[in-house]
Amino acid sequence: MRPVQYFSKAYLKQTRRMSPEEILQFLEDFRLMQEKPAASKLISLKVPEPLLSAFRFKCSERGVKYQTRIKELMTAWVQGNDTNQKE
Repeated sequence: MRPVQYFSKAYLKQTRRMSPEEILQFLEDFRLMQEKPAASKLISLKVPEPLLSAFRFKCSERGVKYQTRIKELMTAWVQGNDTNQKE
């Protein structure tokens, strides 16, 4: 059984101003949240130690887990969102 969700009047007023594109984006984001995450595959990757150390340091400075950042970079590259992408 799902819990009942209550919305404030201010929230409902805000949602009435949403454009069709914003509504579609909200629904798509909600759909993606409900999906089961894909299974992960453990891999072994050789990376030069200075590069890995610098990458981990930069991630820690930004408060990001370095493995998470690697996956974000891979996803951006596959989706074509990488601005440094060479074809």
